[in-house]
Amino acid sequence: MAPTATPPAVDHRGPVTGRERALAPDLIRGAMLLLIALANAANVAFAGAPGVNGSPHGLERIFNLLKLTLVDARAYPVFGVMFGYGLVQLARRQRNSGASVGAVRSILLKRHLWMIVFGVVHATLLYFGDFLGAYGIIGVACTLLLLNRGDKFHRIIVVIWALQLVYVVVTGAIALIAALNSSGPAATIVNSPNPSLAADSWGSALVDRLHEYPAHTAFVTGLIVVVWLGMWAARRQILERPEAHKTLLTRVAVVGLSVTVLGGLPLGLVGAGWLHVDGDALGTFEFLAQISGQFGGPGYVALFGLIVAKLLKTRRTDQLGTPLTAISALGQRSMSGYLFQSICWTLLLAPYGPHLANHLGSPALAAATSAVAVWTISVIAAYAMKQNTYRGPAETLLRRLVYGR
Repeated sequence: MAPTATPPAVDHRGPVTGRERALAPDLIRGAMLLLIALANAANVAFAGAPGVNGSPHGLERIFNLLKLTLVDARAYPVFGVMFGYGLVQLARRQRNSGASVGAVRSILLKRHLWMIVFGVVHATLLYFGDFLGAYGIIGVACTLLLLNRGDKFHRIIVVIWALQLVYVVVTGAIALIAALNSSGPAATIVNSPNPSLAADSWGSALVDRLHEYPAHTAFVTGLIVVVWLGMWAARRQILERPEAHKTLLTRVAVVGLSVTVLGGLPLGLVGAGWLHVDGDALGTFEFLAQISGQFGGPGYVALFGLIVAKLLKTRRTDQLGTPLTAISALGQRSMSGYLFQSICWTLLLAPYGPHLANHLGSPALAAATSAVAVWTISVIAAYAMKQNTYRGPAETLLRRLVYGR
């Protein structure tokens, strides 16, 4: 009998095809880009973070409450979870196609190094608060240090999050005590200025961004614990099979969103002008809002996982209807959507542009209106791209740089 021919080793396979995609990750990314838009548009409009009016009136009170409670420090962790999830998905597809461990590592490192380049260009030309470069750095670290570890090792991240939960609860108790003991004059939220967002010319803003971007990137690389949690979830294919993990998703959604909402609510009430505390208590509220925001990542992801599980019980992915299909299409092109937003903030809200924040009377409402409009346009554009089987400009460029095709 003639020996069976051994198939040639596979260096790597190409990018994921449309039929291979799970619905939940794309729907999450597409929807959460609205929260990213609300956060960044406000930061640009106010030339600093958190991007709120310290003395709000009318609808600004509602904007401040919702932004500080549901958006700030809560949207980017969602993308951190999804980045870690996508990293494992990509590695799994490569391995299932026959690629070696070394080939998979090589393709992931190449992808993440190019993301760092994308981030540097984005931060230099458009917006210092870039996350692409930080995720690229985190991706390199995760590929080298975490990707090929066993299940027992990855349980460490569950322990880390349990300890973080204890830390948030203790901080919440301290914040409550600080509020009850508040006796000084009422403090208001003050935006931390970013010179690049207040610059009167694009050239001046570029120079400022070169100074601001490295510090920002160093700060947000702490999101590695969020990315690692996404990797843990992807190893269990939780979002590919949400119905099978319904109990876990329900618990994570309840705990994650409860922590993130309750942790941000005190600052949100101060921002709305409905709670008055002194400077010490306000500082504690700000810290509590920041550290509790990470729980919004798994909380929002789990919520969308449950929504998708419910949707897929009664219909197929090609029967979702135009709105959900369009939002999912944006999620498939989330990098292009994210970069498109930065272009729009420069064109609409920068001081050296139309500066709509000054012309519409309220920077907060100008930011909110711009954010919703830009996100809606990006959803429509993504749907049109999907109908024409076009990946998106940023995704196409990254694909060519990584895969050579």
